[in-house]
Amino acid sequence: MDDVDRMLLAELQQDATQAYAALGKAVGLSAGAAHERVRKLREQGVIRRTAVDVDPVAVGRGVAAYVLVEANAWMGDEPVRTALEALPEVVEAHVIAGPAALLVKVRTPTTEQLQASLRRLFAIDGVTGTQTIVVLESFFERPVDPTA
Repeated sequence: MDDVDRMLLAELQQDATQAYAALGKAVGLSAGAAHERVRKLREQGVIRRTAVDVDPVAVGRGVAAYVLVEANAWMGDEPVRTALEALPEVVEAHVIAGPAALLVKVRTPTTEQLQASLRRLFAIDGVTGTQTIVVLESFFERPVDPTA
């Protein structure tokens, strides 16, 4: 991956709907060359997917919380992943090192539904406890800067 690929990625993160002609112009390539590079970045797994950035508040998911999940077993295996993926309110899940086994980001409409989500997390086999940090305000969330 070179600097042009990194610039393409930065452009796509700003607006993945732009035409290849505009994308190429922004990074100094023809439309065809831009298209070919993007295709290769997809094949290599650098571009995992193309998505729309939805405002969680606008769709009724205004309560955000980070949950440290404590466990008495390794949480990086398939049964845990499957259980977490089955919970639509879980928007991120990470196996971590430190005082907990997992770090999970949850988005719900209300704190009452957050409480119900915590109960569902606690019901996963091996989970022994949770510590929850509720987000009061988000200054920003940003994608990875491929040019940095």
